[in-house]
Amino acid sequence: MHPLKIAALVVTIVLLVAGGTVFFRLVEGWSWLDSYFFTVITLSTVGYGSIVPATALGKIGTTVFILLGIGVFVVGLQQFGVLVLRKREEHTEKLISLLPGEDPGKQHKQRSRRKSD
Repeated sequence: MHPLKIAALVVTIVLLVAGGTVFFRLVEGWSWLDSYFFTVITLSTVGYGSIVPATALGKIGTTVFILLGIGVFVVGLQQFGVLVLRKREEHTEKLISLLPGEDPGKQHKQRSRRKSD
């Protein structure tokens, strides 16, 4: 994964957690710790239920926050999948290059020359 993509994903998560913490602090009037705790358990989909929003704005904000969190999670998962596939391809190519015999690319070129003769 490109370092810039990793940085963007980390910054997005940090902003999402910080924004959620401030939102719940202001809207629900919870302490900073409770606001942060609720933000993290909501984003992680754990949802202990020990703290729940009481205001209508808090409930609406929570649903929007959950959807945003799921979106960020899906993007992170997709990027991780791309990384795994890329590493697997590199590993497979390395293993193929270690096989005894001629270079597969060289064999392909020789076959192409024979066909054109």
